[in-house]
Order: sequence, then structure tokens, then C-alpha cells
Amino acid sequence: MELKKFIAEGDIYDVYEDDDRSIRVYKKPEYKEKCLYAALTHARCETTMVNTNIKVPTLHEVGVVDGKWAISHDWIKGKTLKQLMEENPDKTEMYIDRMIDIQMEIHAQFMPLLSKLKDKMARQIKSIGQIDEIKKYELLTRLDSMPKHIKLCHGSFEPKNIIFNDDGTYVINWSNARQGNASADVARTYMLLCLHHPEIADKYLDKYCLKSGTSKMYVQQWLPIVAAAQLIKNKPEEHDLLMRWIDVVDYS
Repeated sequence: MELKKFIAEGDIYDVYEDDDRSIRVYKKPEYKEKCLYAALTHARCETTMVNTNIKVPTLHEVGVVDGKWAISHDWIKGKTLKQLMEENPDKTEMYIDRMIDIQMEIHAQFMPLLSKLKDKMARQIKSIGQIDEIKKYELLTRLDSMPKHIKLCHGSFEPKNIIFNDDGTYVINWSNARQGNASADVARTYMLLCLHHPEIADKYLDKYCLKSGTSKMYVQQWLPIVAAAQLIKNKPEEHDLLMRWIDVVDYS
């Protein structure tokens, strides 16, 4: 792996382009476990999605670059759904519908080999310091009471992670994928849209619930949980919204 062109910076890794490869370089040597688990997760999702209409970048290599662990995938050329929505605001409704169709196809896959989304959320909630132990207990109790499913949940499903080109539709960034309840994944997407694309967030949620036959209130019951789990990222610009969601007991 050769780091030729810096593309973007993430919380725990940087992204480089090397010819036709995307290389994710984890920032600290101690992130070895995160790198290896992300590679395993991607590989399992790649294998599962091969029989669907959605394409997943091929994983090629896991190795060490300048003393840091790294993963290389196909570099997918094309336009993200985020770019298309910005360029064609008159087609927003169509793009939201397409986004929902893609997400529902992902949720139609069953992934018993992946670790559990509920376990990940529980660890995140237990480790955050911005809320007291009573609130943590309330959130963990709610989380434990939610139905247990083994559907494929992408974990970072938002417009920037959907790419269209002549070969078809690609979904990227699978390292947060887990097995779990599809409504938890929908609640997380809604949260990401509220943070990054607030103008389409409510429309997305209404359309998803209508298309899937899911109760909107059921999805909303996950919002305090996904908000608390997101707090672990400790981003000041997100804090106020997340804390408001955590303090809401019931939605209607």
C-alpha cells in the first residue's frame, strides 16, 4: 500500500487514494484491533451483499503503513447521493425514495455472524460521561426491552455513503455494520440527517415508515438510545441536539 493522495480525515483514521484503491489508515498503532475488526465486518457484508442489487467495494488488503494499521478497498468513482441532492434540489423526493429502497434492501439481509448492535450501544452508553448513572440506567433498560433482531444494519447510512456510477449503486463505509433491529438503524440515519441534512430528515422518516409499514412511534423509541450512543464521539456541535433527544422519554 502506498499513500499517494490524502482525501479525508475521520475520527480515528485518515483516507488516502492510491490509483484505484482507497486506503484507510488508522491514526494510532493501538487501533490494530479496530482495523482488523473493521476489515472482518466489511468482508462479511461484502459476501452477504453479493446477491443483492447493491454493490460493496472489494476489500483487498490489510497491512501496516508507516507503523500504522491500514485497510485498502476499491476506490469507487461516481457521485454520492449527497452531491446529487445538492446539484438537483428539484429531485429531492426521488432521491429520498431511492435512499429508502437501498436501506430496505440492506435490512432484508440477515447477519447472525456480525456482533450485535444492542451490545455495541450498551457499551457506548455505559462509557459516556455526559449523563448521570440514573439516566444511563433508564436508557439501558429501554435498550434491553427493545425487540432483538438479526437484520443487517449499516450503522452509518446517510447520503455521503451512497455512490452512483455506470456500474450501479454502491454503499461504502461498512465498518459500523452490526446485526440488529432495522428500526434502530433507521433512527440512527434520522439522527445523522438531523445533524447533517436537517431539511430532509423528517421527510425521510415519514417516507421510510410509510414504505416499510413501520410505526413511526416505534422508530422514535430508539432516538434517546442512538443519541446517547452518539455522545461517545464528543462533538461539541452535536451536543445540544443529542442531549435534547436523551431527555425525551416518549414520542408521538
